[in-house]
Amino acid sequence: MQQLFPFSTFFASFRSHEPAILIMPLLFCSLLLLLLLQMFLRWCQPRHKRLPPGSMGWPYIGETIKLYTENPNSFFSNRQKRYGDIFKTHILGCPCVMISSPEAARIVLVSQAHLFKPTYPPSKEKMIGPEAIFFHQGPYHSRLKKLVQASFLPSAIRGSVSEIERIVLKLLPTWKNRTINTLQEMKRYAFEVAMISAFGDKLDSEMEGIKSLYLCLEKGYNSMPLNLPGTPFRKAMKARKLLNETLRRLIEKRRAGSGRNGGGLLGVLLGAAKDEKLNQLSDSQIGDNIIGVIFAAHDTTASVLTWVLKYLLDNGNLLDAVTREQEGIQRKLFEANRGLTWEDTRQMPLTGRVIQETLRAASILSFTFREAVQDVEFGGYFIPKGWKVLPLFRTIHHCAEFFPQPEKFDPSRFEAPPRPNTYMPFGNGVHACPGSELAKLEMLILLHHLSTSYRWEAMEHEDGIQYGPFPVPKRGLPIKVTLRNKKQP
Repeated sequence: MQQLFPFSTFFASFRSHEPAILIMPLLFCSLLLLLLLQMFLRWCQPRHKRLPPGSMGWPYIGETIKLYTENPNSFFSNRQKRYGDIFKTHILGCPCVMISSPEAARIVLVSQAHLFKPTYPPSKEKMIGPEAIFFHQGPYHSRLKKLVQASFLPSAIRGSVSEIERIVLKLLPTWKNRTINTLQEMKRYAFEVAMISAFGDKLDSEMEGIKSLYLCLEKGYNSMPLNLPGTPFRKAMKARKLLNETLRRLIEKRRAGSGRNGGGLLGVLLGAAKDEKLNQLSDSQIGDNIIGVIFAAHDTTASVLTWVLKYLLDNGNLLDAVTREQEGIQRKLFEANRGLTWEDTRQMPLTGRVIQETLRAASILSFTFREAVQDVEFGGYFIPKGWKVLPLFRTIHHCAEFFPQPEKFDPSRFEAPPRPNTYMPFGNGVHACPGSELAKLEMLILLHHLSTSYRWEAMEHEDGIQYGPFPVPKRGLPIKVTLRNKKQP
């Protein structure tokens, strides 16, 4: 935001700062309008109905800043202790009701899902794309889900093992004897895998441009939706517009190819778009769902892998046990002179439990957004039509009733299946993440090679959480990576 000039220099500097000065009244009027709108909406809330308890925070801003600056465990648990398992708040420009019991989450996501449509705050919908699968229900969603699931079923992704392993073997040597930012390196890795899942292994000239524009888009993901010059939201929306144009050119090129649509989800969607028996998909529908898949496959997986390295670093005995499990597989590969296969990744039970426990402890998906499609009576409270309803996965995952000693990192708790509706790292119901198997596969492949060949140490010893855009260790977990001495456990 521009600094105000002293009165004595105002007129002298007016001409050189004229554009900035002209923006100030617009900014002031916009904020005033938003404040008045917020007050009007509060005034219009039905007085004879009992809204959930809670705080709506500051006008328009609500409690957004607190949510994305506080430790998420503290943010949710403090409000749960104060108000109970259902409470209201206001984040990202939206009035919200947060729920923190497994039974209530199941009602919203499964048994009464028709009353709560999938949604995100408008700013997030604009960035990902309004026609992405996340934001729909009914016939359009059902059709898209079948197409997306076809790209991520085990039968479809098992052939990707060698390609993902190639990415890992190319990436890991670049870490040797270097201090790296774990989150950023995991984003590099997850992005490469996401590009394969979205576009197949066919390399197009547009790929670098797509990557650059997506990274710019990502920076505005958790920003306030202020479409003003210089704001992260404005920059992100400019990148999104350019991304649309780049994807349109790529779609045209793939369609004009010699009868081949290429691989990945794009190939599946283009094939569906040609099927005259079905309602054809438009370019914008294809583009929005491609961006949606990259988003879902990129940031979440990178964030989980960052936490996996953090937890293994903090639990040396567990890292040794994972290494022994992976060395057993490594010996088989050496004897057979081959690389990893899908069947090998099914023989990693301990490593799989480490990933499960990381998904619980870190709870990258802290909550999901739904929207009441009509006025709803829920748990003794009134939820007005249009309000967001957020099942709090993080709170459920950190409840001592379901997971004893929830702050302890303990993969052995998954030797037995958890109670129903208490473990939802990929959501629940018809809108659960279809790419969960791919995410787990790329984690297993990376951990196989990382644990058997490398060791890492933290370069900072301050614990904490930041958003990037999901909750991750502070500053992205800087670590120094070295080759493992084979005499080490």
